[in-house]
Amino acid sequence: YLPEFERVVGQMQFDLFHIYTVDAHTLQVVRNMRRFRYKNQQQEFPIAAHIHHRLPKIELLYIAGFFHDLAKGKGGDHSELGIEIASAFCARHQLGTWDTNLVCWLVKNHLLMSTTAQRKDIFDPDVVRDFAEQMGDQVRLDYLYALTVADINATNPTLWNSWRDALMSQLYLETKRVLRLGVDNMIDREDYLAQVQLRASAKLTAKGIALERVRSLWEGLDDDYFLRESELNIINHTESLDAYDPATGPLILIEDSQSRLTTDSGVTHIFIHLPSDQPLFFAIVSAFDQLGMNIVDARIPGNTKGRTDYTFDVLETQPLSQQSRENRLNRVRQTINQAIKAGDDFKVSARRTPRILKEFNARTQISIDSRANETFTLLEVVAADRPGLLAKLARVFQSHHIQIQAAKITTLGERVEDVFHIVNKNGLPMNDPDAEAQLSKAIQAELDQHIQRFSA
Repeated sequence: YLPEFERVVGQMQFDLFHIYTVDAHTLQVVRNMRRFRYKNQQQEFPIAAHIHHRLPKIELLYIAGFFHDLAKGKGGDHSELGIEIASAFCARHQLGTWDTNLVCWLVKNHLLMSTTAQRKDIFDPDVVRDFAEQMGDQVRLDYLYALTVADINATNPTLWNSWRDALMSQLYLETKRVLRLGVDNMIDREDYLAQVQLRASAKLTAKGIALERVRSLWEGLDDDYFLRESELNIINHTESLDAYDPATGPLILIEDSQSRLTTDSGVTHIFIHLPSDQPLFFAIVSAFDQLGMNIVDARIPGNTKGRTDYTFDVLETQPLSQQSRENRLNRVRQTINQAIKAGDDFKVSARRTPRILKEFNARTQISIDSRANETFTLLEVVAADRPGLLAKLARVFQSHHIQIQAAKITTLGERVEDVFHIVNKNGLPMNDPDAEAQLSKAIQAELDQHIQRFSA
C-alpha cells in the first residue's frame, strides 16, 4: 500500500539529534499530532491543542506528518524530494487541488518555522514580516505550527524544552498578529522603535527618573538594543544604570525569565555593563564555559566609546532547587567578575568531552555573507559540539578585530549551528572578500584543531 514507507523502515539517522529510525520517527510524529486532541495535553501544548480543534481538515496534517521525512536517504534535499512522493499519494487518493497543495507545501517547509525561530531574530519586525509573507494565511501558519511541534517532540525527548517552546510560541503569536492586521498594515521598524522608547521612558519617569537622565543613559545605544530587548528589560537596565557607580566595577544583573518570550522560558537573563570599551566578549564567554552554562542568545549593542553592554540569555544544563539556584547565581556573578578582571588571561579549566560526542565529528562549515543586510555581515558556523567551542570563536573574532552585534547559539545533538551578526572595527559590514576569506580560514583552522584535541 505504501512502498514509500517500506523504503525507510529501519533506516538509521547517524547523529545524536535524531534518536529514532526514520520509520519510528514518522509514526511518533503522527502519534504526537493525535495527542494534541486530548485535554491532558492542553497544559503542555496549549497552542497546538487549540489549533488541533480548529484545523479545517485534520487528515491533511496527518498526511503531511507522515510524508515529511519519507524522502530521506534518496540523496538531495529531502524537503524538496518529498513533494513528489506526497503529491503522488494525494493523486492516488483523489485529494483536491487545495488539499494537495497544502500537503506538499507543508512537506517542503516543515523545517521553516523551527529554523526561523532558532536562527533568526524573531523580535525584528522585518523578520516576522518575511515569515508572515511565506505563510500567506492563518490556516497555513496553524498547520505548520502543529507539524513543527509534533516533529520536534518526535526527534529527541530532550530537544523540546521551555526555551524552544517559548521561541515557537513567540513566532506563532507575532505572525498571527501580522496576518490579522495584514502585512501591509504592520507597524514598521521606526514606528516600533519609537513606540518602545516612548513606553519605557514613560514608565521610568513615573518611577522618578528625569526624562533627560533617561535619554543620557540611552545615549549611544543603537536601534538594535531597543529592537531586541523587552520593555521590561530596558526599564530594569536603565534603573540599574541610574543607580550605578562606575567606581564599584562592572554592573552585572542576573534575572530569571525577563525575556521577551510569551511564556516562562526557563532562561536566565544576564546584563553586563562596563564603563569602558575594552573588548571582553572572549573573557565573558569563557566564564560561561567555565560555569557549564549554555548561551542561547547574545546581544552586544553598538555603543559610543566609553561603555560596553552585553546581554546574554543562558540555560542551565540541569534544573536547580531554589536554594541551589541562589548559590549558583552568586557563583555566576563571581566568575564573570573574575573573567572581566583577567581579560584575555582568564583561564578555563579543561572540561572532558562526553564519550558519545567523540564518536561524531560533524564537518566544520562556514558561511559569510555581507549582502544579506546593510548593517552587518552574516556569519554562520556549523561544527562538532565540543566544550569551549564558542570561546575559541570569540578568540578568533578578537584577533581579527571583529565586533559581534548578536549571536544565536543552537545545539543539535552532536553539532552546533551558530549564527552571528558581525561588523568590522569601524562598525560596518565587512564587504571585503579578502578579509572574509581570511576570517573563514582562521575559524576553520582554530575549530578543527580544537575539535581534534577534544576528540582524542
